Amino acid sequence: MKMKLLTPLLLLFSISMLAQKDHKEKWEQIKALKVSFLTTELSLTPQESEKFWPVYNVYEEKQWQIRHDKMRPIIKKIDEVGFDKVNEKDAAAYLEKLQDAEEELLTLRNKLISDLKPIIGSARLLKLKKAEDDFNKKLLEKYKDKDKKKN
Repeated sequence: MKMKLLTPLLLLFSISMLAQKDHKEKWEQIKALKVSFLTTELSLTPQESEKFWPVYNVYEEKQWQIRHDKMRPIIKKIDEVGFDKVNEKDAAAYLEKLQDAEEELLTLRNKLISDLKPIIGSARLLKLKKAEDDFNKKLLEKYKDKDKKKN
């Protein structure tokens, strides 16, 4: 559970750090790279792309909203107090809210799968998960390397 929770939070933190300057422009570049990467990895035809991208974009937007509107404020509160200084009662409340958000993300992912299965099939849905993970790894590596060059 902790690892599942930390991965998206780490990704959000990393993206927010890289996106401080020219946020919208960088976000659009990342999005364009992701579209290209996923389209290539999934071998989407133009007809499949027409159906796939509207569904996937709605999923991504809702996922972002959950992470931004529900998870991020909780993490921010914890950061303000300090992880080591959060009392047990507050920690339980924060954890419950984070778990609720995680459940929403899982429900959202399940909906994505059911919506995309008729469009790209089960085998390419598995490829989608791997391609998303690969893209996120490459993105993190790129910005880790960029940070190393700055230091």
